[in-house]
Amino acid sequence: MSQRINGYAVAPEAYKAKAALEDYFKTTAIEPSLMHLIKVRVSQINHCAYCLHMHREEALKDGDTEKRLLLLDAWRESGLFTPRERAALAWAESVTLISTTEAPDADYEAMRFEFNEKDAVDLTFLIAQINGWNRIAVPLRQVHPQDRAR
Repeated sequence: MSQRINGYAVAPEAYKAKAALEDYFKTTAIEPSLMHLIKVRVSQINHCAYCLHMHREEALKDGDTEKRLLLLDAWRESGLFTPRERAALAWAESVTLISTTEAPDADYEAMRFEFNEKDAVDLTFLIAQINGWNRIAVPLRQVHPQDRAR
């Protein structure tokens, strides 16, 4: 696969503006490990290789395990995820697939059981943010770094 457009080179100010929201997430009560899980899971759903590569590496660097990341796509069938993570992952899937899920009350209520009002909004912004990054990287065919020569 080859890159269609180097979006950052063409419109760096747009990327900088979007990246500014990433700094906000560092100030929230959402733990970095959960942020990584959300970013990886949403990127799996959206088939964004660039974001999967980046956020998997970040998660491992910050102490998550290969086993949890391998089983993230099947988190509902795995006991490796906490109730808080499970509620956030269900909400992330519902929001990412909103055209078909319509963000059901059951997912919202499960998320709200684990997250206060402010954290619920921050989590929803985080999900929207990674969906936005995916929707830039996938259509522009942003190429992830190659781990080894082909």
